[in-house]
Amino acid sequence: TCGSVDDGKSTLIGRLLYDTKAILADTLGALAATSQRRGLSVMDLSLLTDGLQAEREQGITIDVAYRYFSTGTRNYIIADAPGHEQYTRNMVTAASTANLAIILVDARKGVLTQTRRHSYLARLVGIPHLVVAVNKMDLVDYDQAVFERIQAEYLDFAARLGIGEVRFIPLSALTGEMVVERGERLGWYDGPTLLEILETTPAAHTEQPEAFRFPVQYVCRPRDAANPALHDYRGFMGRVEAGEIAVGDPVTVLPSGFETRIKDIQIGGVSQSKAIHEQSVTLRLEDEIDISRGDLLVRTGEAPEAIREIDACVCWLAETPLSPARHYLLRHTTREVRARVADIKHRLDVNTLERGPAIQLRMNDIARLTLKLAQPIFADPYVVNRATGAFILIDESTNNTVGAGMIKQAEHLPHWRQAVTQWAGDCGQSRESH
Repeated sequence: TCGSVDDGKSTLIGRLLYDTKAILADTLGALAATSQRRGLSVMDLSLLTDGLQAEREQGITIDVAYRYFSTGTRNYIIADAPGHEQYTRNMVTAASTANLAIILVDARKGVLTQTRRHSYLARLVGIPHLVVAVNKMDLVDYDQAVFERIQAEYLDFAARLGIGEVRFIPLSALTGEMVVERGERLGWYDGPTLLEILETTPAAHTEQPEAFRFPVQYVCRPRDAANPALHDYRGFMGRVEAGEIAVGDPVTVLPSGFETRIKDIQIGGVSQSKAIHEQSVTLRLEDEIDISRGDLLVRTGEAPEAIREIDACVCWLAETPLSPARHYLLRHTTREVRARVADIKHRLDVNTLERGPAIQLRMNDIARLTLKLAQPIFADPYVVNRATGAFILIDESTNNTVGAGMIKQAEHLPHWRQAVTQWAGDCGQSRESH
C-alpha cells in the first residue's frame, strides 16, 4: 500500500485485517483501549501497522510495516509503505518484492505529487498490477462525480508515464465500504470489492513461462562417523528464484559451464519429483562437479549471458553519498563481485519526474548508472526476472547496504565461455585449472 501522507494506508490495512477476522481478541482489546485513551469514539485500526512509538506520536508511517493474513483462498503479505518523500528508500524496499500495489488517493485532495511519485516507483520496480483506491469517499458524500474526476486525472498522468493496466475502486477504509463488504452507500459502483480484486489477481510467476534459475547458497557435505554413507553426500542448497526443474532434467552450472542432470530434489530431507519457483530445496546432481556458493544452476540451453558492464537504475539508501571514485561490492543473488561506477547518466527528480545531471547520489536519490564489474555475473533484465535482475551495493569498509539496483540493459560478452576465460585470466590461472 502506498500513496500520500494521511491517505489512509494504515487504516485500510487495519480494515482488511479486521473484516477478514485476522485479528486476535487480545490485540483488539489493546487497540480499543489505546483508541479510548486518545479520546476516539471508534477503534483506530491504523494502530495495527503503525508499530513504532515515533509513528504513533506523529500519526504517520515511517518504517515499512509488514502484516500477514489469510482468507482461506490465499495467503497475503501486506507492506505498508511510508508516504513522506524522505522515506523513498523505504517505499522502494516495500515495493521490490510486491506483486500488486494499492495506491491510495484521498477523495478530497485528488492526485497529489506523492501519488505520482509512488506510481512511478511502483512502475520502476516492476510491480505488474496497480489498483488506485479512491479512499475517504464518506467525506465527499460518496459522490460518483468526484471518483470519476480523480480517475480521469490519474489516467492522463498514467498515459504520460507509460503505465499500462490500472484498476480503480471507490472505498472508505474507515467505514469499510467496498473493502471486504460492498456496503450500502456506493451502489453506483458495480465493480468488485478490493478483496475480490486481491483474490482474483494472478499470482507471481504464473503469468508467463520463466527460465529456471537456482543460485547456490550453500554446499551441504555432512560428516557423520556413525553413518559412512553420508560421506558421499553432496547437496546444493538454495531457493528456486524462477521456473521449475524435475529429476532427470539437464542443467548447466555457471560460470564453469559444466553440464549434468538432476539426480534428486529434497525438501527437509524428503525427496520430491520436482521443484517450483520460490521453493527452498536441496539439489543433488548425477556428476561430481566443483560447485560453490555464488554459482548459478540453469536449465541447459536457457543460460543468461555473462555480463561485466551493466546499465541499471539505482536507489541510494545510505547517508554517505555515492562516490564514483570508490569501489563497492555488488551482490547479485548469492554472488559478490567488486564494482565501480563508470557513469551517472542522470538523476531522477522524484517530485517532477524530470531527469538531470549528477556527479554523486545522496540518500533517497534515484539514478541511472553504468557499473563495471571485476568479474562477470549471469543476470537477466529486471523486467524479465526480478530476482536475477536485481542487486544491492555494499560498502566494503562498513558492510552496510548502500544501494539497491535494477538491471535495465547489459553489455554482454559474446558467450559465457569467453567470460570464464577472461575471469580465469583475471585470477592468474588457466580455464582448465579453474
